[in-house]
Amino acid sequence: MPARSLRAPTASPGALHTAFLTVKAAADYLGLSPHTLYVWRHRRQGPPSFRMGPRGRVMYRLEALDAWVREQEQADSRSNEALNPLNAPRQERPTRLISA
Repeated sequence: MPARSLRAPTASPGALHTAFLTVKAAADYLGLSPHTLYVWRHRRQGPPSFRMGPRGRVMYRLEALDAWVREQEQADSRSNEALNPLNAPRQERPTRLISA
């Protein structure tokens, strides 16, 4: 993940341009290939995207990308202790009666 700030500037005139990212810019931001984002979009997976403008360019909101990354972190048991199977309560096996 890039070392830059994850928040889009809101006060500058260029904020509109940084609040929405093209597929290539979103892929660069996430450290993925544009092809991966296209495949995910086709499969309705990955971060939310939408079409913008008369030509219908696929765009991503920067804040939606950040939220999607946070969701991925929380869904991973290595990042979320509540999902770690080693933290689950121990389950005892029922004892089996042996009949002769």
